Amino acid sequence: MAARTCIIKTMGAMLVIAVFLLGTVPALARGILRDPDIEYALTELARPMIAAAGLSPARIKVIVINDDRMNAFIVDDRTVFIHSGLILRLDSAAELQAVIAHELAHIANGHIVRRMGNRKTMGQVAAVGAALGLAAAASGNGDVAAGIALGVASGASNRFLSHTRAEEAAADASGLRYMAEAGVDPQAMVRVLQRFVGQEALSPARRDAYVRSHPLPRDRMRSVQALAAGLKVTAREDGTTEYWFRRAQAKLSAFLRAPGWTLRQVKSNDKSDIALLRRAVAYHRTPDPKRARSEIDALAAKRPKDPFVHELRGQILLESRDIGGATRAYRRAADLAPGNALILAGLGRALLAGEDYRTALDILERARARDGRDPRMLRDLAVAHARLGQNGLASLATSERYALIGRPKDAHLHATRAAGLLPFGSPGWQRAQDILAMVPEP
Repeated sequence: MAARTCIIKTMGAMLVIAVFLLGTVPALARGILRDPDIEYALTELARPMIAAAGLSPARIKVIVINDDRMNAFIVDDRTVFIHSGLILRLDSAAELQAVIAHELAHIANGHIVRRMGNRKTMGQVAAVGAALGLAAAASGNGDVAAGIALGVASGASNRFLSHTRAEEAAADASGLRYMAEAGVDPQAMVRVLQRFVGQEALSPARRDAYVRSHPLPRDRMRSVQALAAGLKVTAREDGTTEYWFRRAQAKLSAFLRAPGWTLRQVKSNDKSDIALLRRAVAYHRTPDPKRARSEIDALAAKRPKDPFVHELRGQILLESRDIGGATRAYRRAADLAPGNALILAGLGRALLAGEDYRTALDILERARARDGRDPRMLRDLAVAHARLGQNGLASLATSERYALIGRPKDAHLHATRAAGLLPFGSPGWQRAQDILAMVPEP
C-alpha cells in the first residue's frame, strides 16, 4: 500500500493537470481516434521535429482526436493531440510538421511544467480522471493511467488550456528553429497561421478552437513572418514524408467522409497506393465486400512488407466475417510489426471472433502492456476474460474502458462488481478499490 501511495503522489501533479486541461476540450466527447497506420504516418512526420527539439522519439506520441474543428494541443510532456479536421484541411506535410513543431516547442519550453506549479489554477479541477489514472498507475501501467485521465476529464476552466501570448511567441520561435534544423520550409508555419488571421475580431463562440487556445494577434503573425524570412534553410524535398502525409489524410478522409464522396474523388484507373487505399475503405463502408477485397488485395500485392496494409486488410476481412482470412492478415501484420500495440489488439480481436479465447487473451494483454489507451482493446479484453470465466477481471477491464471514454458512473458500477468478485488484496482488487475511492457514487 505504501508503494502505491508513493506512485500516486509522484504522478499526481501530471495527471491532475491533464484532467484540468482536457476538461476544456469538448473534442474528447467525440473520442480519441486510434489507427496504427495513421499514427505511424504522424510519427514519421514528427520524428525530425522531435530530434531538433532535443526530445526522445520513443517518448513522444502524436494522437488524433476525432473532431472536425481545427485544433492541436498538448496536456503533458509526452503527447501531441491533433484534431482530424485540422489534418484534413492542411495542404502539405510541411504544414502538418509546422503544427507539430509548435506543439513540441510548448513541451520543450516547459510550458506544461510551469502550469503544474501554478496551484491557484487547480482549484476547480475535477478529480475523477486523475483518480482513475492514478489507480491504473498504481498497477504499474502508466499508459493506462494517462489514457484514463484523458478519457474522463471534466469541469475545468478554459483559461488553463489557452496559452499566453508570451508562450505562443516562444513556441513560434522554437518551432521555426526546429523546422529549419530539420530542413522543413519555415514558410509552412506562416501558411498555417494565415488560415486563422482575422478571427480575433469574431465572437469567441465563432472562432476556431485553435484561435481560442492559441492567441493570434496581428503582431504575432508579423513576428512569425519575419522570423521565417530570416531563417536560412534549404528545404529538403522529401517524397517519403509527403507520401505518409497524403496516406494519413487519405485514410482519415475515407473513414470519416461518405463513401460516395470518396469514390467521386478517385479516378477509377488510378492504381497508386493512395487511390487503392481510399477505394478499399470506401467500398468496405458502402458496403461492397468484393470490391473492397479486390482493392486491398491489390495494395497488399504492391506493398507486401507493409504491416499497416495487412492490418487494414485484416480489418476489412474481419468486418466482412471472413474470420480465418482476417486472422491470417493480422498475424502477417504482427509479424512485420511485432511491437505495435494497435496491430496486436486487432489480432486479438480476430482470435476472439474465432473463439480462440485463451490465445486472444494473451495477445490482448500484450497489447495492453504496450499501450492502454485503446477502448476497443479494453472491450475485447473484457470479453476474453468473460469467455474464460474470469468475470472479476472482465468487470475491471470494462470499468477502465468506461473511464477512458468518459462514463464515470458506469466505471463506478463495474468497479463495484469487480471488487466483489476479485480476491481480496489482489492487484485487480486494489485497482478496483482505487477507482471506487475516487469516483463519485451515482
